[in-house]
Amino acid sequence: MSNNKTFTMIKPDAVANGHIGAILDQIIKAGFKINAMKYIALTEQTAGKFYEVHKERPFYGELVGFMSSGPIVAAILEKDNAVEDFRKLIGATDPAKAEAGTIRQLFAESIGANAIHGSDSSENAKIEGDFFFSALEKF
Repeated sequence: MSNNKTFTMIKPDAVANGHIGAILDQIIKAGFKINAMKYIALTEQTAGKFYEVHKERPFYGELVGFMSSGPIVAAILEKDNAVEDFRKLIGATDPAKAEAGTIRQLFAESIGANAIHGSDSSENAKIEGDFFFSALEKF
C-alpha cells in the first residue's frame, strides 16, 4: 500500500449502535475512495493475532475481548495523504479530546470503545489491509 492508502475498522461499539452508514458517509464526503470493504466478526484468536504487536501491554486482553465482541467493518481507503488525512478525520483516541465533527467525537463512547481504527503509518496500513483482504478483494 502506498502513501495514498490507509486501513480502517469500524469497531463493534459503532456497529452495535447503528453508525456504519453515518461513518461511511463521513469517510466518502471527506474524499476517500473505498478500495475494499467487508463486514466480519473477529474471533478472539483472530483479534489476538491482529493486535499481537500489543500482546505485552496491559490493555491487550481487554482490547481482544472488545474487538471480538461483535461484528466490525474493515476497509481499505484511498486518497492523497490518506493516513494523515484519515487520522485527522477520526480524531483523538479519547472522544472527549477529539475535535468537533470528527468521527470519534460524534460516535465514540470512550477511549476503549472509540468507534473506529485508523492506521498510524503507510507501512502499517499495508500490513493491516493485507491481514483482512486477499489480492482478489482489493480494487
